[in-house]
Amino acid sequence: MTTKVNVALLSAGFLLAAATLVDAQQLEHCAPRDAVVERLAAKYGETRQSMGLGSNNAVMEVFASVESGSWTITVTMTNGMTCLVASGQAFEELAEVLPPKGDDA
Repeated sequence: MTTKVNVALLSAGFLLAAATLVDAQQLEHCAPRDAVVERLAAKYGETRQSMGLGSNNAVMEVFASVESGSWTITVTMTNGMTCLVASGQAFEELAEVLPPKGDDA
């Protein structure tokens, strides 16, 4: 019985430590919005290309550099913290139109 209790306590400790580690890792990719926007502009030459409103009033933005092709997607929460969601290369500006109604293409 004592072994089962020890295993349960050890498992709970590992879960708590893992949850704390995940929170700490997530904070590494978040900062006040002004600091994130300034860093994206200064270090990567990226400017905001598009934006949208997500759930819980979070603002999703796409920053990109047309010259270098780098891009970054951010989400800003209502508390003003902005988190990096994804980044990459080969950004292209597109202006696609919807196909005409009734077109099965």
